Amino acid sequence: MSAQSSSPARMSRVVFAICVVFALAFPAPEHARAQSPVPGRVAARALFEGKAMLEIDGRQRLLSVGEASPEGVRLLSASPAGARILIDGIERELTLDERIDARFERGVEPRRVLIAPASDGHYYVDGSINGTALRFVIDTGASTIALNRRDARRIGLLYRVDGTPMMVETASGPARAYRLTLRSVKARAIEVAGIEAVVIDGDYPTTALLGQSFLNRLDMTREGSLLELRER
Repeated sequence: MSAQSSSPARMSRVVFAICVVFALAFPAPEHARAQSPVPGRVAARALFEGKAMLEIDGRQRLLSVGEASPEGVRLLSASPAGARILIDGIERELTLDERIDARFERGVEPRRVLIAPASDGHYYVDGSINGTALRFVIDTGASTIALNRRDARRIGLLYRVDGTPMMVETASGPARAYRLTLRSVKARAIEVAGIEAVVIDGDYPTTALLGQSFLNRLDMTREGSLLELRER
């Protein structure tokens, strides 16, 4: 009697084992599997040789070439000029601070900029003053933007006419300078109007200083070695 009662249980276990083997040998068709959602927005926040910092649906991912993010975005190539990515089987190209959304429409996100340190440990960013291209070094200890007379003349600033004369202390000692207001200052994709600056009537600084008169208009945070500037 006991042998007969245990027979159905043994049969159930055998049937279950056969079902498991069958499921492993013949996986569910592609349309029946759970699909990972396609990322809604991808933007390039920092570009390096062989690496890229991508923002994927609000999360920042530092990827090396050939690596895929948890969201399924694979980095195919990267250089300071741009990145090539693979999303849902489709290859797309991104330049710095450019984004693509789920429909692969392009746009520009001017709200945040990520800057990696240079080999000397300083943070440099390409931008412009009054529409003229200029390279800055970020200097949180400088109260204003500061540039030398050569850069000021190239930009077309009439600092001796429009500026207020003053004396400043430089690494080489006291120097005459002129305080004035710039029409616009741009650091990569972030542009701010009406920024105070100082033109030093000499060769200092060799690289224009992006000081607090600009930085105070933004939110600035550190993420590892990367520096992020964010519009308010």
